[in-house]
Amino acid sequence: MSSVVGRVNSRTLFMIAAILTIVNFCTANAQENSSDAVEALKLYVMPQSGPFRPDQIPVPQQELISAWARSAHADASAEAFTHWDGEGEIPANCAACHSGAGFRDFHGLDGSAPGIEGPTPVGGVVDCDTCHNPGLGEIAAITLPSGIEHPVAPGAQAACMTCHIGREAGVSVTKAVGEKDADTPDPTINFVNPHYALAGAMRLGSIGAGGFEYPGKSYSGRFFHARPINDCASCHDPHTLTVAEETCLSCHESGAPDAIRISRISYDGSGDISKGIRSDIEANSALLLKTIQDYSVKVAGAPIVFEHSYPYFFLDADQDGRGDTIDGRPQKYNAWTPRMLKAAYNWKFVNADPGAFVHNPHYALELLYDSIEDLSGPLDVDVEALGIQR
Repeated sequence: MSSVVGRVNSRTLFMIAAILTIVNFCTANAQENSSDAVEALKLYVMPQSGPFRPDQIPVPQQELISAWARSAHADASAEAFTHWDGEGEIPANCAACHSGAGFRDFHGLDGSAPGIEGPTPVGGVVDCDTCHNPGLGEIAAITLPSGIEHPVAPGAQAACMTCHIGREAGVSVTKAVGEKDADTPDPTINFVNPHYALAGAMRLGSIGAGGFEYPGKSYSGRFFHARPINDCASCHDPHTLTVAEETCLSCHESGAPDAIRISRISYDGSGDISKGIRSDIEANSALLLKTIQDYSVKVAGAPIVFEHSYPYFFLDADQDGRGDTIDGRPQKYNAWTPRMLKAAYNWKFVNADPGAFVHNPHYALELLYDSIEDLSGPLDVDVEALGIQR
C-alpha cells in the first residue's frame, strides 16, 4: 500500500479529488434526482487499465525527493525554520539561509535585485529550488564575514557556501575589543558569536579568516583533500546530507570519519596516535574551555559558564556549573576582557563546526593552541608542560 501511495502524482490526486466531489454530490442529491446522479457518475469511473493507474505512474526523481524530505534541510519542525513563527516573518539578515524564498531573494534568483530589503514569510525550508535554481550558475563568488570575496564553482557550491560560512570573523573580534587593555574587564564588550554550521569557513582556514588569528602567528589555509574530493558534495550526499563513507575509503583504511587520523603527532599530549584526529581536537577544546573558566576567576574576577542557548556565556558566581539567574532571568556574562573574548570566540568557532576534524583539522588545532597559549600568560601556566602541540 505504501509503495502505491508514494507513487501518486498530482494528476492522479486531481482525478481522485474529482471522483470524490462527484460522489459527494451524488449522495447529497440522490433522493431528488437519483437517475441523473448515476448517469453523471458513469462519466468519471476510473478505467480498469491504462496509463493513469496510480501504481503504474512513475514519479521522476522520487528517490531523491524522498531522501531530501528526510534530511535536516527539509525538517519544517526544526528550530532553524520555526524560530520566527511567533513573529510571522524572518528578519532580512536571517532569511537567506533559513528559507528557500529568502535565499532566492538574497541572490536575486526570484527576479528581484540581489539583497533582501524586507522580511520573508515563515514556513519555508531549504527547498529544491535553493540548490537547483538555474541562476546559481551565474554566481561566481561569495563574500565571507571577513569581507573576503571567495570564488565558487557554478552550481550548488554557491548554495553551500552562502549558508555555511558563519556570520562573524576574526575581524569582528578585533573591532569589538579595539585598543582596550587586554586583561581589564569591560561591560561594554559583548560576546561575538560566529553562528552555526560554518563548515565552509573552517575549510577555507586562513584564506577565509573566520577564526581570530593572533598577530605574529601563521595559520593553515584551505584544507585540500586528494582527488576525488573537490567540493562539499564529494563527501556529503546532497540530498540526505550524510557522509558517503565509501569516498573516504578511496584513501583511508577506514570509512568512519571519527577513526581517521592524518598526522603522526599527538596534539593533545596523550601520546596516543591510534585514535582519530577528532579526539585531539575535542581534548584541546575542552582544555581551552577550562582555561577560559580559570581565567574568568583569577583574572576577570567573575566566573563564567557556557550553555547551549543565547547568549551562550553566562555568569556563574557560585561556580555550580550553571548560569546564575535573577528573578528567573539568566545573567549573561558581562566581565569580558579582550584576551578572554578572543579565546572564547575561537572556542565557539571550532565547536560550531562538528566536522572541523575533517574540514580543516590543522586550522582548528592552531586556533585552540594559540588561544590556550595566550590565556596562559596571565595565569602563569607553562604551556610546554601541558604537552599539547600546535
